[in-house]
Amino acid sequence: MNTSLDRLLASYDYELPPESIAQTPVVPRDRSRLLVVETGSGYQHRHFHEIGDFLTAGDLLVFNNTRVIPARVYGVKTTGAPVEILLLSEREHNCWLALVKPGRKLKIGTKIVFPARNPESKIPQITADIMDRDEATGGRVLRFDIPDGVPLLSILADFGELPLPPYITASTSTDEQYQTVYAKVPGAVAAPTAGLHFTPELLDRLTQQGISRAEVTLHVGVGTFRPVEAEDITTHQMHHEWLEITSETVDLINAAKAAGGKIYAVGTTAVRVLETAAQTGKLQPYRGDTNMFIYPGYQWQVVDGLITNFHLPGSSLMMLVSAAIGRERLLDLYQIAIADGYRFYSFGDAMLIRPFRSMESI
Repeated sequence: MNTSLDRLLASYDYELPPESIAQTPVVPRDRSRLLVVETGSGYQHRHFHEIGDFLTAGDLLVFNNTRVIPARVYGVKTTGAPVEILLLSEREHNCWLALVKPGRKLKIGTKIVFPARNPESKIPQITADIMDRDEATGGRVLRFDIPDGVPLLSILADFGELPLPPYITASTSTDEQYQTVYAKVPGAVAAPTAGLHFTPELLDRLTQQGISRAEVTLHVGVGTFRPVEAEDITTHQMHHEWLEITSETVDLINAAKAAGGKIYAVGTTAVRVLETAAQTGKLQPYRGDTNMFIYPGYQWQVVDGLITNFHLPGSSLMMLVSAAIGRERLLDLYQIAIADGYRFYSFGDAMLIRPFRSMESI
């Protein structure tokens, strides 16, 4: 169920001291802290490498295997004025939707030159023309002119950089520290951060414990990270993001459920893949876009539990987690975490929400 307060954007606000925003990841990754959220009012302070203590043989972890691309690219107009773009998604061959700065000055027909950041690049520069505006995102559609027609994605590492979130201002992290250890399908412009806590060694231990794994793909984009602005959150429109769940993953999930196992989504993006693919009432393979927005009152179809980080105030991610444990309880847990020195946001600590279907807040 939800209440009238659950519908109000202001109800998802909280004060976070700046020092609580993690600027660098914990090393090794699985030494981050873990707030274990249980039914009723229970919780425990643990560390992420202990997560196996709360999982049972036969449970299934579902990971988002997207890989962050070097989507932030700097160029200049033919006048010499600097331009910054954030690539969002490819609409057709070498034609991309992007957020642009300065937006108001980049009109249709503008040509942008992007010099290679890598001095050893075989292609010293590329150009792009602004073809159209995108009203949904406020971005632009750019068509890239690349010698020999090679895909932009194949040479992007020579021109772009990984787009760390704006609240990470003092990071000395490497690019690989902003990728999950199982990232494999390029296309995201932000990391599915709940997965950043896993190490190969932890994954091996969980496998030995009888915990199964499955993978889905959702290319994290503006739909995930753009803030909710509607005062009545139920009127918020998520931007579309591309996802895929294969028949193999569907079979793994169905088999785990049939055997009594619980399905744990590793991150809110994995949640949205699974719940999108079950909107017909039955989990099915799916490949395409989703703009699913989950908030209190949502009726869960697939997911039994969730691993997630601590999220920005007023974000759609907070609202999704509130649908699992209740908004008031989530805000109480955030205050407990702040008081106990947990680290927030992308490089921060994690929560494990144990099977939540039976919780009184649902």
